[in-house]
Amino acid sequence: MHVWALADLHLSFGVPDKQMDVFGEKWRDHPEKIKTAWESRVSPDDLVLIAGDISWGKHLEEAIPDLEWIQALPGTKVLLRGNHDYWWTSINKVRNILPPSLHVIQNDSYYWNDIAIGGARLWDDRDLHFDGIIDFVKTDCVKQLTENDLDIEQAEKIYLRELQRLESSLRQLNPKAHKKIVMTHYPPVGPRLEPSRASALLEKYKIDTCVFGHIHNIRNIRAGETPFFGSVNGIEYLITAADYLNFTPVKIL
Repeated sequence: MHVWALADLHLSFGVPDKQMDVFGEKWRDHPEKIKTAWESRVSPDDLVLIAGDISWGKHLEEAIPDLEWIQALPGTKVLLRGNHDYWWTSINKVRNILPPSLHVIQNDSYYWNDIAIGGARLWDDRDLHFDGIIDFVKTDCVKQLTENDLDIEQAEKIYLRELQRLESSLRQLNPKAHKKIVMTHYPPVGPRLEPSRASALLEKYKIDTCVFGHIHNIRNIRAGETPFFGSVNGIEYLITAADYLNFTPVKIL
């Protein structure tokens, strides 16, 4: 049995007008790329962590075809809400329609084969910056935000609320677990492992691994550069955005 991770599936079977290839040729037919890679690696006894941005559906019924598509793939899956998961509103409504192999985390945790899994979406952190590692793709449906476009005070309120949700989840991790894994959608550290208030919480609760997504079109590492993310203070930080991993689940354990 193994644990895998792949975030930012950005599926749109329920809203077929939302195709991801507007963000570049790499995204063309990306669900088929995910399916092929997933089925070649993940077994029915494995666990797969999906750290947000699962479906483009705006309403729950529009996300159901995407959830059923994930259900048909091998393994048990644990899902976390991303910033584009507008369909994910009431947690009770979400759990009522989940196919049997799917589980969700929201202000709680999940325990699987001696592994404790927690997490929270997080939000933009005023102290972390990613512009320098992203090749932004401008399209008609997405605008690049500038600092003047953002309500810094409101973003900070959301971030603080997400920190509370993260700690609520961390408190519920099984203390007897052999491994503790956290999912966040937004990165909890900077690309060169710059610390944050979120990473301080992960260290406080002695987390082993944190997987996250959210950022796309990450530029290639130049010769001699230190790779983005990695391990610091006993925690391994893994960026698992689908396009970064070439739509292939990465094995964690």
